[in-house]
Amino acid sequence: MRVASILRDDPDMVVWWSSRVECASAVARLIRAGKLDPHSQYHARRRLAELWLRALDVEPTSEVRERAIRLVNLHPLRAADALQLAAALDWFEERPAGAGFVCLDERLRGAAMLEGFDVLPLSEEIHEP
Repeated sequence: MRVASILRDDPDMVVWWSSRVECASAVARLIRAGKLDPHSQYHARRRLAELWLRALDVEPTSEVRERAIRLVNLHPLRAADALQLAAALDWFEERPAGAGFVCLDERLRGAAMLEGFDVLPLSEEIHEP
């Protein structure tokens, strides 16, 4: 997958404070839906634990919250997505030019581009057959 190659090329990872919960929720949802066998469950959880050891968290602050409020008024974002983008803007001190933003959600990708991030992977890489 393209995201894995992005991480190999640039192992520095900064994530929003609640991203760990969102990822755990996604894995749990797949388990409940019967889409992950026990072997896959183990590997998914193990891989996430390895990633979190390398990640730096952007902590919740009033500044991040205020940025997120601004973002939901400017872009068609859900609250969690606005908080992720606000955290990225906070990390880069509102100067995202040249900074990578890894995301697969189309709405969040569009907002991140408009805010000045270099969004990865490229659109054509996401929709490859």
